Amino acid sequence: MKFALLLSAVLASSASAFVVSPNAGARSTGSRLFESEDEEESSSYVGAKDISALTQGVKTVFSSEDIDKILPHRYPFALVDKVIEYEAGKRAVGIKTVTKNEPHFNGHFPDRPIMPGVMQVEALAQLAGIICLQMEGAEPGSVFFFAGVDGVKWKKPVIPGDVLVMEVEI
Repeated sequence: MKFALLLSAVLASSASAFVVSPNAGARSTGSRLFESEDEEESSSYVGAKDISALTQGVKTVFSSEDIDKILPHRYPFALVDKVIEYEAGKRAVGIKTVTKNEPHFNGHFPDRPIMPGVMQVEALAQLAGIICLQMEGAEPGSVFFFAGVDGVKWKKPVIPGDVLVMEVEI
């Protein structure tokens, strides 16, 4: 299995994303999606209508309710909110909206919440499970067990407010 993990939000931190800087406790009030190094550009107002237009063409293939019929995972361990692209038996693109209400943020880390990498890998495994549990020969109600992953690299931390866009190819 080949896994790819993409973040739809552009993160403000540099290549040293996992190094705690002296300003680690400081929080920016600006949008991470539209941050710019040019101060004048980052101060322009975009508005909800223009931001909503960015995802206007994105269609939901499997909703959260559809996923609940495929996977046995439930809160707090259901980590795929919807599937927006799907090629039966081959690949899928899924969405996980990361919120500060998720239980792992209580301890990882209280003053700088970061989604644990193992939770991100689990989200990818669940997306792969959506593909595998719908393949020919899969029995309804089967359980998909994740066996391993190779070559995973994190470039930036995933924090509350991010949208995790995941792609899995079988």
